[in-house]
Amino acid sequence: MAGPLGLVALGAFAVLTAAVAGRRGALLPGDARLHAWSQAHRPETAVAVARGITYTGVGVVPYAVAVLGGLLAGRTGRQRALVTALFVVCLATGQALRYTAMRLIARPRPPLADWATRATGWSFPSGHATTSALAAGLLALGVLVGLRRGRLPLVLLALCWGAAVGLTRVYLGVHWFSDVVGGWLLALAWLSLWLWAVRHWLRGRPPPAAPS
Repeated sequence: MAGPLGLVALGAFAVLTAAVAGRRGALLPGDARLHAWSQAHRPETAVAVARGITYTGVGVVPYAVAVLGGLLAGRTGRQRALVTALFVVCLATGQALRYTAMRLIARPRPPLADWATRATGWSFPSGHATTSALAAGLLALGVLVGLRRGRLPLVLLALCWGAAVGLTRVYLGVHWFSDVVGGWLLALAWLSLWLWAVRHWLRGRPPPAAPS
């Protein structure tokens, strides 16, 4: 299902991107309401927690999560090295794709006075949401492939982390909700299509030689 799922997610991302670009900065339904709600519900403790979560969405942490997923997915040292490299490349290329889309669309962020944390660049799609969703998906994939027990709690934990990072971007006032949805859709599309491509590539490789 990776191929069809990737195409559906890519189509949804294309529709959302067209809607954002066509409005030329005007907000989509729900963006203003969620932004206003976040402004009205910001106790200091909640803001501190949100900042702590949002900082894990970029930098070293997502790559560490992707590496952990690759180590879990492999059964031998060679497999772990190969899968880990594939996971890291998937994350890096997904970030590059997101950055390209962001530069092309050039959607303004919410007003600077509403920010509760630092942010750079354009708004759509959210970089934190895209990166954390990709890393969470890679870790979930590694757990599903490599573990036999306790998979469901770990998968849910990974996905909840990825979702929480994206939501904190709206809560902290640096992204519109549609930016975050765009990041999630892009991550799902890229991860699914990458998995489909790698699966077909591995099918074409010769099987390992039998031990003497």
